[in-house]
Amino acid sequence: MATVIGVKLRKRNRATRADAGELQVKLGDRVLVETPDGISLAEVVPSPGHTDACACAGAPCEKVVGFAEDTDMRQEELNIRMERDYFELCQKKITRHALQMKLVDVEIVPDGTKVIFYFVAENRIDFRQLVKELAADLRTRIEMRQIGARSEAQRIGALGCCGRELCCSTFLQKFAPVTVKMTKEQGLPLDPEKISGVCGRLMCCLAYEYDCYVDMRKGLPKIGKRIQTDQGAGKIKQINVLSRTMLIEMDDNTMTELKLEDFKPDMVLKKQ
Repeated sequence: MATVIGVKLRKRNRATRADAGELQVKLGDRVLVETPDGISLAEVVPSPGHTDACACAGAPCEKVVGFAEDTDMRQEELNIRMERDYFELCQKKITRHALQMKLVDVEIVPDGTKVIFYFVAENRIDFRQLVKELAADLRTRIEMRQIGARSEAQRIGALGCCGRELCCSTFLQKFAPVTVKMTKEQGLPLDPEKISGVCGRLMCCLAYEYDCYVDMRKGLPKIGKRIQTDQGAGKIKQINVLSRTMLIEMDDNTMTELKLEDFKPDMVLKKQ
């Protein structure tokens, strides 16, 4: 019977699910996990989701093939030192060739047959000479992999404006589309400094409550509409679905507050 556990690989900040099969493991154990790039060392951590066999249905879990031995630990430590050296070497070559690219990370695949260099760049980069030199120096296969700003933040990890670790590097399995419309729907200020994450893109968490805001706004008029209240006519300036209130600017330039429970669709004035 399959046993689904949580594992954390060194090059992944977030935990993922893995099938331990009949292997009896406990938190903190170091295990070997079969990944698309080969066998990798991982640590057993709390599972990020369900721990039953059906948790891997439709999306195959990585498979635990056994416990890590001392030789695996030493190889992992060696890879960490080598990746640091390879990063410095590549950075020097990038500077020498004046390439408009930012090196983000270096990863040695588990079987040691390839080294992957992750970078970000605004434009297309001709790095053929760079790859040729790296292959000659390192005597292994070289892959240059361009990633986006969000993937950069995910690989490096950081703290968000909320004070917690980034969602993308802790639990998000994939990036969801985030739009300015979501910001407007939640009544947030369109200030890039307040709605952008460390990656410079719209914060992923803007999408979490969007559907809830859309549902709570059903049947309500848009901001800017004129309505007739008991105090007279005015224009809607703000709608706060959490406090269940509507801020109205009256025709005499005074401001009044209307509870959403007191709003009726027939209060909206038609254009003359």
